[in-house]
Amino acid sequence: MTRVLSGIQPSGDLHLGNYLGAIRNWAKLQHTTDAFHPVVDLHAVTVPQKPGEIGEATLRMSQMLMAAGLDPQVCTIFVQSHVHEHSECAWLLECTVSFGELSRMTQFKDKSGRQEFVSAGLFTYPALQAADILLYDADEVPVGDDQRQHIELTRDIAERFNSRYGQTFKLPEAVVPAAGARVMDLQHPTNKMSKSLDSPRGTIDLLDDPAAVTRKIKSAVTDSDGEVRYDVAAKPGVSNLLSILAAAGDRAPAELADDYSMYGPLKADTAEAVIELLRPVQARFRELQADPAETSRLLAVGASKAQAVASATLQRARANLGLLTA
Repeated sequence: MTRVLSGIQPSGDLHLGNYLGAIRNWAKLQHTTDAFHPVVDLHAVTVPQKPGEIGEATLRMSQMLMAAGLDPQVCTIFVQSHVHEHSECAWLLECTVSFGELSRMTQFKDKSGRQEFVSAGLFTYPALQAADILLYDADEVPVGDDQRQHIELTRDIAERFNSRYGQTFKLPEAVVPAAGARVMDLQHPTNKMSKSLDSPRGTIDLLDDPAAVTRKIKSAVTDSDGEVRYDVAAKPGVSNLLSILAAAGDRAPAELADDYSMYGPLKADTAEAVIELLRPVQARFRELQADPAETSRLLAVGASKAQAVASATLQRARANLGLLTA
């Protein structure tokens, strides 16, 4: 069975774009792949955190993933920092990757330019990300274009380690996941919906109540010509609503466009469809939130399963490197 790894940082809540574009597909793939889904809390520490907040955010993100369809009995959901092999392997890989390679990472350039305090961890975190992947002998890592460079670096690090010390790590393949819904910002429909606080009215959070969902969709930007048709380039706002409505059902956006002659009914039906789509997710989240001890138990089970795999890989790396055994 193909082993797939997809992690997510505990920063902000999941939104409709995350769910329709990725998480819902993860929930399908868990039944046909050996799926590992770490909540990568150590990556969140690369920027300053207030005491206690990251633990709360990690628990909440774990509950949201489970509510969105990831089944801890089927896939492996765990917290990155609960498996100490991630940090240990990351150091071995930091000593394998070069300063120049890390300097060329575009995400570091983007993020460091927006922050007053730039931690060393922000610079070296691609090595930790490589450890996240290589520890599990992952065959595939679903990524968007913005993460391809990281998978290429992970492969380079693994090849260099293998060349120096013998066959140790499997080389993962970056794969473009099956096309999910194309969900854009409701206020800026040429931009992807994101966790950013820059556009709260343009983002539908998975936990938004029905009134909030209705309000955001009814105020969604469209255009002034009044024609309902699916044309992403010419009519991004209308096309976004059609994409969302299509993803909530089982029809194509262009086909749905034939059902509408005005924007009002399209917005009303889209809001209703999203509310119904999120209803079971929100109900499951409330169940999990009411029993945090059960979530912690499920995460501990996941960490145990993950550690069984990660420890074997780390032991192989230590042995091949020639570290003295205790």
